[in-house]
Amino acid sequence: MSASSLKATLHAASRCAVVMALPGFSWTILLLLCALEQLGALAMHTEAGRPGLEQSGNSMLLAGGRVKRGWVWNQFFVVEEYTGTEPLYVGKIHSDSDEGDGSIKYTISGEGAGTIFLIDEVTGDIHATERLDREQKTFYTLRAQARDRQTNQLLEPESEFIIKVQDINDSEPRFLEGPYIGSVAELSPIGTSVMKVMASDADDPTYGSSARVVYSVLEGEQHFTVDSKTGVIRTAVANLDRETQDRYEVVIQATDMAGQLGGLSGSTTVTIVITDVNDNPPRFPQKMYQFSIVETALVGSAIGRVKAEDSDVGENTDMTYQIKDEDGVQMFKVTTDSNTQEAIITVQKPLNYEAKTVHTVVVEALNKFVDPRFVDLGTFRDQTIVRVSVLDVDEPPEFQPPSDLMEVQEDAYVGSVVGVVTALDPDAANNPVRYAIDRNTDLERIFDIDANTGAIVTGKVLDRETAGWHNITVLAMEADNHSQVSRASLRIRILDVNDNPPELATPYEAAVCEDAKPGQLIQTISVVDRDEPQSGHRFYFTLAPEATNNHHFSLLDIQDNTAAVHTQRVGFNRQEQDIYFLPILVVDSGPPALSSTGTLTIRVCGCDSTGAIQTCNSTAYAMSATLSPGALIALLVCILILIVSAAIWHQPNSSFSPLPPDSLMVFCRAGEAVNSPVP
Repeated sequence: MSASSLKATLHAASRCAVVMALPGFSWTILLLLCALEQLGALAMHTEAGRPGLEQSGNSMLLAGGRVKRGWVWNQFFVVEEYTGTEPLYVGKIHSDSDEGDGSIKYTISGEGAGTIFLIDEVTGDIHATERLDREQKTFYTLRAQARDRQTNQLLEPESEFIIKVQDINDSEPRFLEGPYIGSVAELSPIGTSVMKVMASDADDPTYGSSARVVYSVLEGEQHFTVDSKTGVIRTAVANLDRETQDRYEVVIQATDMAGQLGGLSGSTTVTIVITDVNDNPPRFPQKMYQFSIVETALVGSAIGRVKAEDSDVGENTDMTYQIKDEDGVQMFKVTTDSNTQEAIITVQKPLNYEAKTVHTVVVEALNKFVDPRFVDLGTFRDQTIVRVSVLDVDEPPEFQPPSDLMEVQEDAYVGSVVGVVTALDPDAANNPVRYAIDRNTDLERIFDIDANTGAIVTGKVLDRETAGWHNITVLAMEADNHSQVSRASLRIRILDVNDNPPELATPYEAAVCEDAKPGQLIQTISVVDRDEPQSGHRFYFTLAPEATNNHHFSLLDIQDNTAAVHTQRVGFNRQEQDIYFLPILVVDSGPPALSSTGTLTIRVCGCDSTGAIQTCNSTAYAMSATLSPGALIALLVCILILIVSAAIWHQPNSSFSPLPPDSLMVFCRAGEAVNSPVP
């Protein structure tokens, strides 16, 4: 055996010894490889003396006994995580042209050459000088050179070779996606999937079982299971109750080597939250609640709050409340506070201590959202009793019906009773009541009230035509406590009495053509009356007695509260008389029937052939031969009085006080109208 062959054999044996010394590693296969390597070294020694063969057995025997020269080596492996103190033998490169005389120089280049891997220039032995980690780098690619030691020329073409890092089980499984938080609804069936966990192992998955991971539950196995292959976590029981425990911390373990003895493991904690389902009905903590409220509380006032408790959470605790008894429904109202889920009890109708001092109300609470899966657990509602005590307060008097409308005739005497208001003290003491009128609503003091009886009487003469309605405010107060005051608005209607005669609607003036024909309409008249009889107006028209003998005009009552004036003769002469005054008597329907006389002024005008008025004499009155002697005498007397009065009026020292000239003119004109009717 040559020295180099013996050295290779010894290196192979030392390598196997190193493999057996590696802790925590399944070294059976590597030991087998080492044994094979030793056999190869021995074979190399045995065949070394045989001419024409490569030491490795990898060269080809050619015809005629000639051998092709070339490189000789096996595939190289190096074990990761080597902890020995000596460099780790990797393998040998060798050229079949090497005669063992040291003339060939071996070198390497590439990844780790000269640092991680060193080569013996004479023998071609390669050693690893550093601790390698397959999880960081799985192989190294290098190139081998065989050179003539004297000339440094290449004797063989440069050849590439690979050193593989041999895996050992040095990496435990790791859960890289944590922290894990899952959830499952309470009362879920056994086997309900919760979530999936996954562990990674950095070891070589293609070599042995170093990266083959299985899962198991270390803590929490009484409630949950995990699939050993997939890592899916499932419920192990069907009675998970959120109200008892709302979360679980489950420890899941991942073990490599398929769980075999000696495998490495890692663990993670999975938080599993138990979500709520509506499996708990509402329950009132008390079967009876008591509240009190004053009887004067306004409608809508809050009396108190009650709340039914629910062990569930979220929308499963949403409540709806209702009043179940008939009396409670009428007097009170219950609503739900959406923020606190409390029942708010409020006043729906005015309370009265004197009528009822205590109200008993049945309030029911029920879940707004009921899960049909759990209806067999019982009714999801509960009831409680709420007692409401009404507190007595000193209340002001209360006005009693009848209506707030009163009526009185406008001709009622001062002191006449219009009506009576009544107010009573609603308290049990039933204190006497006093009455008054708010004078801000009756500044003219048209009405008075009896302070003891509440009788309202007239304080002044009434006139419907001036004010047909009066709105006053009546006060009622306790006799001993005037701060307790009630107010009532009262409307008083003044009823009409026929105390105003009808009058012509306007000072009518009409015109008639000189060539007018008999029966020609010259004016339609109407009247006004300030009274308002309940049955409506009905007026009657006739000529005044002083005009009944006139032959110029006629008056026709149309019986619709109007009358028509027609001509009664053929033609008029402005030179003889250019103006006529026609007195008309108007009578209403009463009772009592009232009348007045109005005058229609008719002017005689010149007209064209179509009847259109052209000119009318503007003289107020023209003397006519047809004037009566009385009218002439009246006019002469008026003229004489005017002359005498004017003379005396201008005397500075005269003590006589005659009528002013304007008044005398009015007097004389009135004399004309009275004493000179239409002839």
